[in-house]
Amino acid sequence: MSGNLDHVWKALSDSTRREILDLLRDGPRTTSEIVEQFPDLSRFGVMKHLDVLREANLVNTRSEGRKRINSLNVTPIRQIMERWIHKYEAYWANSLLRVKEVAEEAAAEKKKPSRKKA
Repeated sequence: MSGNLDHVWKALSDSTRREILDLLRDGPRTTSEIVEQFPDLSRFGVMKHLDVLREANLVNTRSEGRKRINSLNVTPIRQIMERWIHKYEAYWANSLLRVKEVAEEAAAEKKKPSRKKA
């Protein structure tokens, strides 16, 4: 499974591609609409980013006449979550709980009256 996810990791490693995914999270968009959101990139550059996203199966594209409609496919992101994030979720929850306990102990110590020797 991790071999299949290598394309997803590669796709997600680039900030422009993540921005494209963020745009598509709000709903499908034509390739032209996506290109318009990146004035510093050429149409060809944006299309190369879309190709990487398609290879990773993060974006589905269908044709409607001369338009290409791009939509988000969240399945690979879910696979990453299940494969990587869920594994460590318990660890992070336990770590955060320990941080909370330490902070509460420190706060309780500060509230105790100090004992000064006379």
